[in-house]
Amino acid sequence: MISEDKVPLRKPLLDVLSGLEPTRTPLWLMRQAGRYLPEYRQTRSKARDFLDLCYTPELAVEVTLQPLRRYDLDAAIMFADILLIPDALGQNVAFREGEGPVLEPVRGRDALAGLNTEGLHQKLAPVYETLRQLAQRLPPPMTLIGFAGAPWTVATYMVEGRGSPNQAAAKSWAYTDPIGFDVLIQLLVDATAEYLIAQVDAGAEVLQLFDTWAGNLPPSQFNRWCIQPTADLIRQVKAARPDVPIIGFPRGAGPLYGDYVEATGVNGVSIDTGLSLAWAAKNLQKKIAVQGNLDPLALVAGGDILKSETDKIFAALAGGPHIFNLGHGIVPETPPEHVAELVSLVRSQDGQ
Repeated sequence: MISEDKVPLRKPLLDVLSGLEPTRTPLWLMRQAGRYLPEYRQTRSKARDFLDLCYTPELAVEVTLQPLRRYDLDAAIMFADILLIPDALGQNVAFREGEGPVLEPVRGRDALAGLNTEGLHQKLAPVYETLRQLAQRLPPPMTLIGFAGAPWTVATYMVEGRGSPNQAAAKSWAYTDPIGFDVLIQLLVDATAEYLIAQVDAGAEVLQLFDTWAGNLPPSQFNRWCIQPTADLIRQVKAARPDVPIIGFPRGAGPLYGDYVEATGVNGVSIDTGLSLAWAAKNLQKKIAVQGNLDPLALVAGGDILKSETDKIFAALAGGPHIFNLGHGIVPETPPEHVAELVSLVRSQDGQ
């Protein structure tokens, strides 16, 4: 008989991703550390700029922990940004107040000459230190999540030089010079794989890949620029660290979510607000853990609509492996008390 102090600690998020029955529905929220929290804004004011916040472990650890002090969540996701990879590759990256990320655009093959992985780990060392500190400070039942942007989405920022509504610059390059564009994608696959492996070594227990602009790829290009690079990236990570679960988030992929799940090797898939719950239950949940997909604006509204939308998600997805989350990240205007309300609603479904 195993004594109580020798019984392995159960982590709900890891249980679901491993195919086990969790002790309760795992709950965490994309952008759970962020501008909607007054304590985040206070900590943010101590940093020179947003990149300084990401690269200062003391501050990054603090903002990661802030929502965990307020809410009964099952995971912490390290505080960083998907554009740390282009910064580490040598691209000029800045975050301007009121404007968002601004990068020196990479347009065509010649511009790739200045990008390389030589200083990758040195540049990203503060992120690894943040993870090491978090791994020591998190309560035992909580899972530590690392993350990166998927190659297509990161490439769109690198080529456009900022966020864009239609990713026109990246699409144009991919259409007119697919071989040249693939050089950039492969550089991102290799660099991101190295980055994620190092995150696992620093303490990350789960990884999430954010492909925010996957849904803007037409179906004819989705396999080449979303699925294939993601599958290659996951193969590299799993070859080095085979036990780490990976959640993919091809936002806006619609019915192509099915192809993504079949071909990439993810252990879980995060679904966006626009995806039908019934479709996800039928086509995804029988194969893989499904994460999502509450509308962030229902969280802003709170009250009856928040309860109704939460109930609908449980009714549709309670029959299979499910991680409760949003369909995208928390928006800055979210009242913190509405997050507490959501946590209470989710826990009440588990009888807690």
